[in-house]
Amino acid sequence: MTDSRDPSEIAKFEAMAAEWWDPKGKFKPLHMMNPVRLGYITTQIAAEFGRDLESPRPFEGLRLLDIGCGGGLLSEPMARLGASVVGADAAARNIEVARIHADQVDLKIDYRAEAAEDLLAAGERFDVVLAMEIVEHVADPPGFVQSCHDLLQPGGLLVMSTLNRTMRSFGAAIIGAEWVMRWLPKGTHEWQRFITPDELAEMMQSAGLRVADRQGMVFNPISWGWSLSDRDLSVNYAMAGLRTA
Repeated sequence: MTDSRDPSEIAKFEAMAAEWWDPKGKFKPLHMMNPVRLGYITTQIAAEFGRDLESPRPFEGLRLLDIGCGGGLLSEPMARLGASVVGADAAARNIEVARIHADQVDLKIDYRAEAAEDLLAAGERFDVVLAMEIVEHVADPPGFVQSCHDLLQPGGLLVMSTLNRTMRSFGAAIIGAEWVMRWLPKGTHEWQRFITPDELAEMMQSAGLRVADRQGMVFNPISWGWSLSDRDLSVNYAMAGLRTA
């Protein structure tokens, strides 16, 4: 079994852990992107499992893993929507922050300082696995995607997001976000580790997943907001894959 943990990448996020819930701190880009991420995720889950997003707790009865959960920016809304959530992160300080915040807002989330391989070794299985903004930070991306597949029940859904390896992504995610806007510390991202949509689709297919959808997440500097795009996957993008029943 592969080990997806990269100690140097874990250390980067350990150092920033205290700022997870500060919308003006180092995770400001994720706070800004979160509504679009949530919209994509909830739409994919509702379509796959036939859930009505207008109902009070549409994901009741679904077991969901948020791998690389950080401080819980996605785990918490998934729990509010009724899912039984396990939030896992290899950075123990992230889990400490996530647990404290969940207690403060009275949410029951099973947070664990573990990697995907730990959960797999324990025999855990889920209806939905979220792996958002993590695959570009792991030591073995194809092995990590395989682990995500193996954590799914047959018929389960994997939703991933990452950064495309283009000159536009270098300009936006590194020059813009790290060097100019200073939203993130320099060195948070390494451009050569970014993954193209075709590469990620190939990883999913090789792992036994059927790619069901892919969309770009596009930042508009004029409106200062994010939106989904069927055509522009040149910087940030999301992809959904299904484990065949």
